[in-house]
Amino acid sequence: MAGPETPPGGVALAGGGWEAALLPEHGAAMARLAWQGREVILPLPLGADPNGSFAGAFLMAPWTNRLDDGRLPVGGMLYHLPVNRPVDGTAIHGLLRDRPWAVEEQGPARAVLRQRGAAAGLPWAWDARLEVTLAEDGAAIALALANAGDLPFPFGCGWHPFFLRPAGTRLRFAATTLFARDARCLPIAAQPSTGVDGDDAAYEGLDTHFAGWDGVAEIRRPDMALRLQASGAWAGNLQVFAPPGSGILCVEPVSHVPDAPNRPEFAVHGPLTLLPPGAALEARLLLSAA
Repeated sequence: MAGPETPPGGVALAGGGWEAALLPEHGAAMARLAWQGREVILPLPLGADPNGSFAGAFLMAPWTNRLDDGRLPVGGMLYHLPVNRPVDGTAIHGLLRDRPWAVEEQGPARAVLRQRGAAAGLPWAWDARLEVTLAEDGAAIALALANAGDLPFPFGCGWHPFFLRPAGTRLRFAATTLFARDARCLPIAAQPSTGVDGDDAAYEGLDTHFAGWDGVAEIRRPDMALRLQASGAWAGNLQVFAPPGSGILCVEPVSHVPDAPNRPEFAVHGPLTLLPPGAALEARLLLSAA
């Protein structure tokens, strides 16, 4: 079902009142997600870069958010990743979004994409499997991220959607911890929190990490109510990004605290997961609408 919203080479899905478009050649980004004809995420314009636009949605792995100066300490060794956000001197959002994925299975309402890769100069190799299924109970996104290397190595993953935020949108979720951040959006202190429950006055301007999340978030727009239910590696940590005046709201299930390898004092709130060879980090998100 290719339509005008689906770029050439994209994968279009439809089922249960949902429609989605995936871009395998562009990091398996989601260019569109709609329910009953209403856009859920801000559609990615045709030809736009998924990694340079505040639109669509993309996967983050083998780490999420920022690593200070691209540093990755592992077992007494210090590895360095390319700093791809020079303005704040960080390596951001992982490597899988910058590389193509192969389409292994495709049906009218379900697709399976896969990426095998490695980080240059690091003993970091992965075998990632993404499954997207659209059905009556919602849009399901499932990621399995396996260590394809020869050594135990830390892994993390997340999903970064740009939800549409019309006037009157409310956000609600429960969490136990909020992280104060510095000017580079790196965590500097863990503070008690109950989460967020309110309109844009409660969340606009956040670029903030929450831990102790119960895995459920609700986004109530004037035209629909969205419910996010995360499980597996995505069930405990949440990043919220709501640029002032932007009309977007990023509610991002992730597996670890930003810059966790360099901030061991925050490890209790969500470290990267040390995976032995062949082991996998598994995460799932179900989006339902009413």
